[in-house]
Amino acid sequence: MHNFITRGTGTAALAAGLVLAACGSAAAHVTVDAPGAAQGGYTVATFKVPTESETASTTGLRVTVPNLKSVRTEPLAGWTAKIERNDKGEAVAAVWTADPGNKGVGPGQFQRFVLSLGPLPKQETLTFPAQQTYSDGKVVAWDQPSTGGAEPEHPAPSLTLSASGGAHGDDHQVAAGDTAEDDTDSVARWLGGIGLALGLFAAALGLGLVFRGRRS
Repeated sequence: MHNFITRGTGTAALAAGLVLAACGSAAAHVTVDAPGAAQGGYTVATFKVPTESETASTTGLRVTVPNLKSVRTEPLAGWTAKIERNDKGEAVAAVWTADPGNKGVGPGQFQRFVLSLGPLPKQETLTFPAQQTYSDGKVVAWDQPSTGGAEPEHPAPSLTLSASGGAHGDDHQVAAGDTAEDDTDSVARWLGGIGLALGLFAAALGLGLVFRGRRS
């Protein structure tokens, strides 16, 4: 009975280990996430880059973008970022390089690289072929297309874009945010004024009662 339990436990542990290994391998790809990304609009895309090597660190990343008018990087401590453009001034790639003294993204770690993008092309799927550079000189290309069948070994990061969106969606969002802040500020000032007036009234009423008490 003891041997049966031991064998069963060992088999279950082995199966669980294989499942976790498979999940870890699938999750180790370079991926991109941009909630609400829409055709013709602007979005903020976050590229998640894990280090798959057991001995080297990630020290560089190059992400190809589809000839966009506006591409901006988010400041990232310890990294230098630049945007590559074509002769038309369109952004074609974003490149991050670890600064001197920065060991990069070590084994077992990951880093997020963020871009503001737009206007996005009017197509259902958008891919961002990427190149991941390691401290030992190895370069891994994440550029294989997904065909709907088995996932390739190095799939390109991709987004599914919704059909709606405007070329100035980002500007509209900023304007709406500014209006909301102005409205909130006005309401706060109005309530503050009422509170101050009530406070002065209460203070005056209290002094009046004190004076009346002294006179009586």
